[in-house]
Amino acid sequence: MSIRTLVALFALAVVQAAFMGEAAAQGGGGLHLVPLKMTTKAFPDGGVVPLKYTSRGKNVQPSFTFTGAPKSAVSYAIILHDVDVALRGSTTDVLHWMAWNIPASAGGIPEGSLPKGSVNGKNITGKNVYMGPGAPPGPYHHYVFELYALDTTLDISPDTATRDDLLRAMNGHIVAKAAYVGRFHAK
Repeated sequence: MSIRTLVALFALAVVQAAFMGEAAAQGGGGLHLVPLKMTTKAFPDGGVVPLKYTSRGKNVQPSFTFTGAPKSAVSYAIILHDVDVALRGSTTDVLHWMAWNIPASAGGIPEGSLPKGSVNGKNITGKNVYMGPGAPPGPYHHYVFELYALDTTLDISPDTATRDDLLRAMNGHIVAKAAYVGRFHAK
């Protein structure tokens, strides 16, 4: 396990303990963490993304399996972004892919496509497609697949919705969240 992973786990434990203490003081049951998990056979969590799944390779969307969602989950949304870029000196990073209304009943997404009823949003290039990692030579970039389990489907237009629009539409409907990280750089 890497130092970064250990630090993240320790930070999560500290936050969880703080919430549990505050909730206990108020008579509540503490922070409830839903065990939502996303996995893929394409590459390990935190591992290097194979060229096949990158925009410098065949640009194939990897498959993912989703487990542990609460029964109230109706759909999923995914946001893929490169967290190692600050566009124009802002907090905005590079949006590679967004998809929503992925049916909870599907249990995940197959390689190269989305289940019926799912919606592809626009990536940074303005196209409604998966755009895999594509960092130039140099240090590895970290690509985060954020998975949100929602208690509804979303009524937003894939032709105009931005990442902020998607986040606003999901607000108040998120019943669980998970993440999966891949690293990539061109050689």
